Amino acid sequence: MVSPADLAVPVVAAPMAGGPSTPALVAAVTDAGGLGFLAAGNQTVDAVRDQIAVTRTLTSGAFGANLFVPELREDDASHREIKRVEAYRASLAAWADEFGVELPLPHPDDDAWDAKLDLLEADPVAVVSFTFGIPSSKVVHRLQRVGTSVWASVTSVADAVVAASSGVDALVVQGTQAGGHRATSHCIDMPNEASTIALVAAVRWVVDLPVIAAGGVMDSDGLHDAIMAGATAVQCGTAFLLTPEAGTSAVVRAALVDDVFTETVVTRSFTGRLARGLANRWTTEFPDAPAFYPAVHQVTSPLRAAAAEAGDAQRVHLWAGTGWRQARAEPAADVVRFLAGP
Repeated sequence: MVSPADLAVPVVAAPMAGGPSTPALVAAVTDAGGLGFLAAGNQTVDAVRDQIAVTRTLTSGAFGANLFVPELREDDASHREIKRVEAYRASLAAWADEFGVELPLPHPDDDAWDAKLDLLEADPVAVVSFTFGIPSSKVVHRLQRVGTSVWASVTSVADAVVAASSGVDALVVQGTQAGGHRATSHCIDMPNEASTIALVAAVRWVVDLPVIAAGGVMDSDGLHDAIMAGATAVQCGTAFLLTPEAGTSAVVRAALVDDVFTETVVTRSFTGRLARGLANRWTTEFPDAPAFYPAVHQVTSPLRAAAAEAGDAQRVHLWAGTGWRQARAEPAADVVRFLAGP
């Protein structure tokens, strides 16, 4: 099974759902000595199967796929949150009318969890990582039996201990600087605000597993600091957003180099889960979205898609980490080499 210690270059391309993690990006990072990752979250099983097949036509090297662990809530608190989601939907009605889209009602959705596990068991990839929760020991062992290395994403020492007890092979330790969704196990959780380096050191103190440091690594100095803190490799997403191989949308590419955007914020506004992105009109006007995923994601998706199509960067999610200004518009292989350093 693939270990982060096996990589010729200790760089992992973060799985970025919603478009950026294309087969071309995955293959380019893998062929440069790192490890590319497909983002299987929020995709159909057929789409994931097709992306795996396409990636295999582009590289003979190892690559991974990332799954979202579903959190299906059926308690009193969840019913209260649904009411809040419905109110949030109503508050977005004027924008929806402006773009001529209908905002759907939320519905239960496990992101085809069982079907995706079946696919990855029948057609294994080198690594499967998990976000939004810790996979059960049964799931971990099921994938390991077919030769897949299993990694869990964590944002705290407590989650790292739980993940280790489930039998995973490595931990993706996500610090506060990371762009996109925070990898908390529960939607309502507030993530650890520790920096990536501090959290890596804390996790290594108590867990004897390889650690992949995620969040804020944009150059070789950041990679070196992570290794010195105890990481075996680093996972980078924002660093690859401007590469030609990435499927980053035109509106996000433009925003990343637009001086109008001056800071990142962590918000639930777009999906109901905390995520870091560039601050814009949406994050400013709707800072208190309900803590309910995927319900908020379902409600806001048509509006965000319409805004992206119209090139309106003020009303679309702009996922990016704190180091977004350092993203390089260069081929992915060159970014890998830049991260590795001399």
